[in-house]
Amino acid sequence: IVASANKADLVSDFQKAVDKAITEGGGIEAFRRDFRGIVKQHGWTGWTGEGSKAGVNWRTRVIYETNMRQSYNAGRWAQLNDPELVKIAPYLTYRHRDGVQNPRRQHQAWNGMTLPREHHFWDTHSPQNGWGCKCYLVASTESEYQAAQKQGRGSDAAPKKGDVSGIDKGFAYNPGASVNEPLRQMVQDKLITYPPAMSKSLTRELNRYIDAETPVPNFVRQAMADKSQTHSLWLGFVEDAPVVSVAAKQDVTGYFITLPSDAPRHIEYSHGRDGGSQRPATPEDYQMITKVLNEADVLRAGEPNKALDTIVVSKQIGEEVFRCVFQVRSGKKNRALSLLSLVIKTKQ
Repeated sequence: IVASANKADLVSDFQKAVDKAITEGGGIEAFRRDFRGIVKQHGWTGWTGEGSKAGVNWRTRVIYETNMRQSYNAGRWAQLNDPELVKIAPYLTYRHRDGVQNPRRQHQAWNGMTLPREHHFWDTHSPQNGWGCKCYLVASTESEYQAAQKQGRGSDAAPKKGDVSGIDKGFAYNPGASVNEPLRQMVQDKLITYPPAMSKSLTRELNRYIDAETPVPNFVRQAMADKSQTHSLWLGFVEDAPVVSVAAKQDVTGYFITLPSDAPRHIEYSHGRDGGSQRPATPEDYQMITKVLNEADVLRAGEPNKALDTIVVSKQIGEEVFRCVFQVRSGKKNRALSLLSLVIKTKQ
């Protein structure tokens, strides 16, 4: 993805082939048929397994099963963080699946470890933790956490932050909680160095292929239910940076688009009905944020403010006008346009 949009096309076609095999019920054999065409179309050569039926079967199985399992793990993380479940079972327990032919000793050592959801362990150790890893997570109650603590399977037993020994290269991230942040930061840094046309083209490619790590409506519901939630949801990149930069009065090439947890709470309390054409925003409305910014009808600088640099963006969607205010967050890392407010009005 970082190297070029062509690589993004290759990865995307593999992803579509996996999705097709799932939705149409063809399974791995259907994926293998599509795999041959994709490899030929993109001229991909030199890959491990190329040149023999057994090699192709092995390679396709690795791609297919890894995508299937990581998609499941991302969905499982969303389930485990449902606000109603969190009230009942606020902890998570690591489980090593029994019956694995060649179990990893380190993964077996994590079996039964029970920790709070916000513990750093889950940022890097949420399954899967390597090729063929079948470990999984379950929700746990306060009493189960206390029992694990007494058995030496609680917070004191967790690896120190940054210790990823026992995890295969490329798997030290949570497939449901966050997009790989080092990769995201590397892409941002590279976009800044590209010529404007190339940066714009690649940004659009990235926004097509990289989804937010949590469905936006789910994130909003969680933020409304849990007032202690403070992190931001990454939604993609600013596409037409030269145009947005004029309104922002600074170069926003490569900037992220983010949705902070406190934005929906502020918007509900301050920007609901006004007695006229304005209506409250629903969790589903927040899915329009990137569209409003990247396809804006109106884009201008915000009101002068010593504390915040802002831009105001609006776009008509159907019979309504979505008006967003974004804070321009500058710095060496995590440069972003962060949503501050959202107002929705029926077009007069």
